[in-house]
Amino acid sequence: MIFTPYGLPEIGERYLEPTYFLDSDNQAVIDFAKHAVGTETDPVRKGVRLFYAVRDSFRYDPFAIWLSPEAFKASAVVEQGYGFCITKAVLLAAVARASGIPSAIGLSDVINHFTSEKLKEAMGHREVFIHHGYAALYLGGNWVKAAPAFNIELCTRFGVPPTEFDGRSDAILQKYDAQNNIRMEYLRDHGFWSDFPFNRVKDDMEGYYPAGFNYSTGGNNDERFGSDSRRTGAR
Repeated sequence: MIFTPYGLPEIGERYLEPTYFLDSDNQAVIDFAKHAVGTETDPVRKGVRLFYAVRDSFRYDPFAIWLSPEAFKASAVVEQGYGFCITKAVLLAAVARASGIPSAIGLSDVINHFTSEKLKEAMGHREVFIHHGYAALYLGGNWVKAAPAFNIELCTRFGVPPTEFDGRSDAILQKYDAQNNIRMEYLRDHGFWSDFPFNRVKDDMEGYYPAGFNYSTGGNNDERFGSDSRRTGAR
């Protein structure tokens, strides 16, 4: 795995290869990418189509965190139909590679004023979200950041303009809502990876968040943080 802690990655074949997490060779991932791209051939417009397909086809669920490797695979998001910021970024990076677009994973720490009381409680009332995930796509000779986390229905519900992407400039989560209230503050970037750095994220989350996040050994649906019996979305 290539880690670029400062600046932007140096383009290379590693950013097009399938990996365990960015399983762009998985048939479900390939099929989703093909359906999203359709007949488009221009790489920039392909990237835009993929962004909106991932943003709006998969419900954002911050209670869907399960710290086990298989839960962070792009194909798992396709199968489940939902994800949170990291897993939706992993999916976008994977479908980009399946479409011939180099991609990477970026991580940042943020303050999310979009947070509900239920989510604050689950986080142990910590203000900072560590390891907010986004994809970086190499389009038109440049790396651009793309965060497909919040689906359009969620943004409409909370009165927040959805994140838009033109394939040429960064599309990170919006700072203000429709009433010009601050919703998202990016505090620091941690760099870019050619694959998802699961061990780093797992260790940091286990050390930072309450024990409910720690299901690294798996668990059934009644045990998992974000299990079907408790999953209600960001509200």
